[in-house]
Amino acid sequence: MFIADFHIHSKYSIATSKDCVPEWLDYWARCKGLGVVGTGDFTHPAWRKELEEKLEPAEDGLYVLKKEWRQDSPAAGAAPDPRFIISGEISSIYKKNGKVRKVHNLILLPGLQAAEAIARRLEAIGNLRSDGRPILGLDSRDLLEIVLDLCPEAIFIPAHIWTPHFSVYGAYSGFDDITECFEELSEAIFALETGLSSDPPMNWRLSALDRYTLVSNSDAHSPAKLAREANIFNTRLSYHHIREALKNRAGDEFYGTIEFFPEEGKYHCDGHRACGVCLKPKETIAAGGICPVCGRRITVGVLHRVEALADREEVFVPPGARPFESLVPLQEVIASALGCTVASKKVKQLYAALLRELGPELYILREAPLDAIEAAAGPYLAEAIRRLRQGRVKIEPGFDGQYGKITILEKSEMEQLAGQMCLFRELIKKEQPALPEMKAAGEQAAAMAAAAPAGVDTGAKGSAAADPGNVSPGASYACAPYGLNAEQWAAASAAERTVAVMAGPGTGKTRTLVARIAYLVEEGGVDPAQITAVTFTNKAATEMRHRLEQHFGGTEAASAMQIGTFHSLCLKLISAWSSQSGVNVIGEEEAEAIVAAILQERKIKLKPRDVLNRISLLKNGAVPAEKRGDLHIPLEIFDSYRARLELLQVMDYDDLILQVLQRPEQIDGKAFTHLLVDEFQDINAAQYRLILAWGKQSESIFIIGDPDQSIYGFRGADYRYFERFKEDFPGTRQIRLVHNYRSTPEIIAAAGALLAGGTDRLEAPSLLANREGGPGVRLVETGDPAAEARFIAAEIDRLVGGIDMIAAHRSPAPKGKETAAGEARSFSDFAVLYRTNYQAAALEQCFKKEGIPYVVAGRDDFLADPAVRAALAFCRLLLNPGDAASLLL
Repeated sequence: MFIADFHIHSKYSIATSKDCVPEWLDYWARCKGLGVVGTGDFTHPAWRKELEEKLEPAEDGLYVLKKEWRQDSPAAGAAPDPRFIISGEISSIYKKNGKVRKVHNLILLPGLQAAEAIARRLEAIGNLRSDGRPILGLDSRDLLEIVLDLCPEAIFIPAHIWTPHFSVYGAYSGFDDITECFEELSEAIFALETGLSSDPPMNWRLSALDRYTLVSNSDAHSPAKLAREANIFNTRLSYHHIREALKNRAGDEFYGTIEFFPEEGKYHCDGHRACGVCLKPKETIAAGGICPVCGRRITVGVLHRVEALADREEVFVPPGARPFESLVPLQEVIASALGCTVASKKVKQLYAALLRELGPELYILREAPLDAIEAAAGPYLAEAIRRLRQGRVKIEPGFDGQYGKITILEKSEMEQLAGQMCLFRELIKKEQPALPEMKAAGEQAAAMAAAAPAGVDTGAKGSAAADPGNVSPGASYACAPYGLNAEQWAAASAAERTVAVMAGPGTGKTRTLVARIAYLVEEGGVDPAQITAVTFTNKAATEMRHRLEQHFGGTEAASAMQIGTFHSLCLKLISAWSSQSGVNVIGEEEAEAIVAAILQERKIKLKPRDVLNRISLLKNGAVPAEKRGDLHIPLEIFDSYRARLELLQVMDYDDLILQVLQRPEQIDGKAFTHLLVDEFQDINAAQYRLILAWGKQSESIFIIGDPDQSIYGFRGADYRYFERFKEDFPGTRQIRLVHNYRSTPEIIAAAGALLAGGTDRLEAPSLLANREGGPGVRLVETGDPAAEARFIAAEIDRLVGGIDMIAAHRSPAPKGKETAAGEARSFSDFAVLYRTNYQAAALEQCFKKEGIPYVVAGRDDFLADPAVRAALAFCRLLLNPGDAASLLL
């Protein structure tokens, strides 16, 4: 038997690791225990050239990595070298039978010659060089015809068939029947890829799938993700034996599959990620397909789609159904057993040690004796793998592009297991606080209390306490309720009607805010329905609700509270007032597209984003209407924009707040009896007026933020509302959080020196570091982004000990900047942070010139998100004013 993973991507695909090259794919295939791995991306010319350079023919239609490219694998055992099979995924976006279709298809080929022939034909249709997974305006049926015409032995597999946005059965752009997609060529399809968000029992519910072999692949975008789903074959290693095994459902050559738990997949349940809403199909139907938080369309998941098309009950097992195993990647299992994150060094070290001692990952997860696992890694991991093999896992399902979360061992369960391995005892011992450092922290707090300006409450009374949620080894621990330090507790328990908390970075702001809510409910007897907490992002709102659910041991109390952004809370109010079925709200991309259309109509050469920002400043009151000329916005643009929104019967984000401010008499003050506002430094004029309106009859108002972190002045935000708040509410108690648990003293000192040079800054005492000292901070001034990029490249060159032979023998670095022998860094030790894509372009250009490998995090991931691609496509369409009304209404 051998295990195969056919669907992967190379470094030439968008949002893919630069390590997706043959040598590292081979390395990780051996770590995982794969016998065959796909090459991915055969349509890309540079990738085919690299494959020709690094691979050599093996068995019929398969390839093997040349020995000179091989990396040493830690996996024990003498398994044969992994074979490569030529594969690639193609995205087809086209219109058929009156609907836009978006279907991804996986193609397997018997050799690079066939790949070259197919790529040449497809180059006449679309661009194959910009992305390893090309997007073609080609009907899937026509693509199949081209492939079979040039290579009759090709294996053509519709990919991840249930994915909502890009698949043959996709809820939004697919078909209800495979025959409608491939027409008379449907008979040439004999295998389907089921995807991460479904498993065989879900697929067995459709009798229409009985004629197909159901395969599973990882769709890996980095080598470490190989084999998270895979196929088990009971046949010889060759392309044609693989093809026959897939084609012959009556035989036993195709043994079965290795699966994700489908709930862990990104699109298993319905939901709206931006609002943190996850729903089961029945709940989505009851809600009319609309998000209960923002009023927008819910993303329908795989489970919902399967149930919509199913013609069998859940328990049905068709004749000839193949066996399957549901697994969790070994590093995730180790992380659960250690109580660490997957990215931690401890997890990676134990993973490598297990592979060296026991064998490849899939062997450990599926077959290795539990006593051998316990001997190698301790009882926790052995118990975790035992439960995994039995399917005893807890899962928070994935939805709307967000992976589900799997829990195998709870912390409380781990404590009940007898016999801790020595490693755990040593780790626990190392993380105990040291008495001398506790004393030092206490002396620091006493000095802070003595230095505080008169009338400012720091909460410190001569002893320091650390935030256990962010504490570093050796720091002091908290002694106040809710695990707070003295100043945090002073804020959480303040009895005054109005409380203003200035929370420096890393001082436990969110922890304090959550504790304040808990204190109101548990000590003050406040009804949770009378509490409203305002955050600045949906992510922050979701995090706050999650923390409250954890604190209260359930969702009842947290669900009764209003927790959301200014905009989501206003939308909720307006929706309650509206007699219509819903409120149509457009996002910034759509609003910018409307402005662009107006500018285009009037042939005005201004940047739409700049104009939209200026319109927002006027609407939210940052600039009086009579001074709008100072913003250089032609009068007709501002008026046309508002008229266009009215014509389309939609509102932008600013309108949500303005609508509520126009109807203060309809605000139910009961829900705002206790009002809490996060990130107060970033509010604008309209939002401050909203706080005054909501808090008019409040029994308590609690604001928290940091004036030194105000970054949205260009949008009208003004940190001076801290002072305005104290003027509007005499008797406000002001408290400062100054114990920083995040940064080293060197970073805090540098930041403090920089802030001290600012003008018109609210007075604030210095932050106190609760971490040990670290490396110094260097400040380098350069003339432009290009010079900045050259400096960064030179520093990386120096710290890695020279990128090439010439660089390695350059003159020594300046005194104090030497790299000691043996301390050279690898490229993975560096992270370069920047604020704008303009800076990124200069960095990338310089890195390419100097031969420095890099991965851009965030930008490609953002563009790869299907929902974002859809939004960008919508905006491009909206640039045509004639299409705007039909698109929005």
